[in-house]
Amino acid sequence: MFSLEIKLFYKTQRELASTLNSIIDAYWKNEISEETLIRSITDIYLNNQRKFLKEDNFTTVLKQQCGKRRLEVVERILEMNGLLKDGQTATG
Repeated sequence: MFSLEIKLFYKTQRELASTLNSIIDAYWKNEISEETLIRSITDIYLNNQRKFLKEDNFTTVLKQQCGKRRLEVVERILEMNGLLKDGQTATG
């Protein structure tokens, strides 16, 4: 079974981006369930909101490190769970 080390609190945006990439890539490779993907992204977001968003967009570091396809997944998960306010667009 695939094992991810997921922390609740991240020191840097780069560390956060690396973990998001690992989680989403593991999901795309069928190494983790959809439920694990959603729960992990939600938990990380709730504890690191300032590292995710700046002026209602994903931060530049996240955009550069994660890329558009992964951030679309993150954005959709956050929308499904009511965590993004109207007008906040991650991939815009």
